[in-house]
Order: sequence, then C-alpha cells, then structure tokens
Amino acid sequence: MSRGRMVEVGDPGWSAFVESRPAATPFHNPGWAGLLADCYGFRTFAFVLAGSDGIEAGVPVAEVRSLSRKKKWVALPFTDALAPLGPPELIGDLTASLDDARREARIGSVEVRAPTPNGSASVRGFTHVLRLRPDSEALLETFSKSQVRRNIARAAREGVTVREAEHEDDLLETFYALHLLTRSRQGVPIQPRRFFSLLWERIIARGLGTVLIAEVGRHVAAAAVFLTWGQTVVYKFGASDPEVLWARPNHAIFWEAIRRACASGMVELDFGRTDPGNDGLRAFKAGWGTDERPLVYTTFGDARTVHGSRALESVLSATIRHSPRWVCRAVGETLYRYAG
Repeated sequence: MSRGRMVEVGDPGWSAFVESRPAATPFHNPGWAGLLADCYGFRTFAFVLAGSDGIEAGVPVAEVRSLSRKKKWVALPFTDALAPLGPPELIGDLTASLDDARREARIGSVEVRAPTPNGSASVRGFTHVLRLRPDSEALLETFSKSQVRRNIARAAREGVTVREAEHEDDLLETFYALHLLTRSRQGVPIQPRRFFSLLWERIIARGLGTVLIAEVGRHVAAAAVFLTWGQTVVYKFGASDPEVLWARPNHAIFWEAIRRACASGMVELDFGRTDPGNDGLRAFKAGWGTDERPLVYTTFGDARTVHGSRALESVLSATIRHSPRWVCRAVGETLYRYAG
C-alpha cells in the first residue's frame, strides 16, 4: 500500500520538513506555492511520503488547466527547477506514488521540474549556478575579464548606482514599468499586477527576497528580483531599458547581488533558467564563472498535455511586440495562468 498522500502546503509538518532540508530552495518555500495558488486560482498541495516519525520526502504540486480545460499537475508552474526533497533512496518511491495518485485522480500528466529515477525525462534549457565565497573580491577574479569584469568597471565609471527596494511601490511601480517595457519588446505577456503585490507581501516583505534597482543619475536603467531560502539565492526576474544598456546596469546589479550574498553567508547564486537557443543570455551567465547544468524535467502520463500550442504562442508574441503596452498587460491578465 502506498505511503504517499497529499497535505496542504500550509501544513506545519510540511513547513517544518522544508526548513529541515538543506537542499530546499526558494521555490520549496510554502509561501511560493501559496502565492501561485492565490494569484492564479490553482489548487496546490504537497505530495509526501510519511512514516511514523512524520514526513520523509515530498514535493509541492499545483493542479492547473490548459486552454482546452485539461487538467495536469506541475511541480511547480512558473518555477525554473524544483527537485523533490528527501533521501535519494526515497525519491523513486515518492514519484511512483505521485504517478499512482495522478492516475487515480484521472489527471492527464504530472511534470516534475527535476530529473527523477522514473518517468520520461527531457532537457528544457540550462541553469547556471555560481558557488559563492566569503571574499567577494577574490570571487571577482574568477569572472571573465572581457565579458564581466570590464563591464562591472564600466558601470562604476558611468556612475551606475544600485539600491535595494524599500517600499512596495519600488516593485509595483518602478520595477513593473520596466518589466512591462521589457516584456512588450520581447513579445511575452506580463504577469498580472496582483502577482507582484503578492510577491512583495508573501516573499520580499518577509525577508525572503530582494529587488535591486540600477540607476544612471535619476534614470532607472535596470531592475531585478532575487529570491532567497536557506543558503541559496535565485535570480527570478529582470528588466532593463535598452536605451541605457551602454552603462552596463545589469552587470552592476548582478555584482551587487553577489557581494550581498557573499557577505550574508550564502553558498550559491542560481542565475535562473535559460531557454534553448538563447545563446546571448547563456554566454552572459557563463561569463560569471558559473557551473552550467542541463535543466531536466520529468513527465509522468501523457506528455502531450504538458506542452502548449507553439502556433498560438507565436501569434501572441507577434501581436504583443507590435501593439501598445496595454495589450501585453491585457493578455497577461487573461492568459498568463496557462503559460506556466
């Protein structure tokens, strides 16, 4: 008989288990799953293996629907990577039990955003992880001289300053405006404004993340959102004004994030997901001396329910790029929940 069962993501036992696991990341934080549930209306739960002494292994999951209304489970949507927590010898049992629960619930598929001992694996991109040191200046010497160190120095010469967000408006107004500019240019829908309100309330204001804003004079040049948990920092969102990229504001932001992380005793900084084909972003992240890793997702059940319509994505992208910015916002408010 399977020991697998569902518990609420806010269950004290699940929260305590996550806090006890050194491998936990900001995306295991119960507040992250709760944020996604409240913003997008997902049903979320933690699927766990439990013994007489409590939870032994587990992973947070969201039940989402496609545009065709088909249900699928994802661990977790809008999350770059999320490995099940627990001893390695239990992960196979955990995911097998999760797949059994999927079939019993008549769910088309479940996607775990990590490699697991069973299921169908596929590479969806890359992640780049920087191992941190207490001495950030010594770490600086390991970065690419031509791609990174010279640009950090240039940002300083051009007078780029980086500040930490202190008020909600720094995220909801300053960052959001730049993020909307960036997303519109890229042809990508922007998250609902409510998402960032919840992000501030549930994550940033509780000391589990930070927003860094780079300015040239009084002009906002770039901004980025970093999430933290345990000894890990994850870069989650970034935006920049193309008119001011000559001042290298993004290099200034990442260098400031690294300095802060080193000073606070963090062990690693995850530069986030890079999609296949985005060679420029991949090279940017590699220049910081990161360890590049394939981003592997594992699917159980019908993999056809996992992927969205590429044709629809292409049409939406072209529409957003050639339309006023309110279109980017409207598409995000209406359809973003299906993009995870």
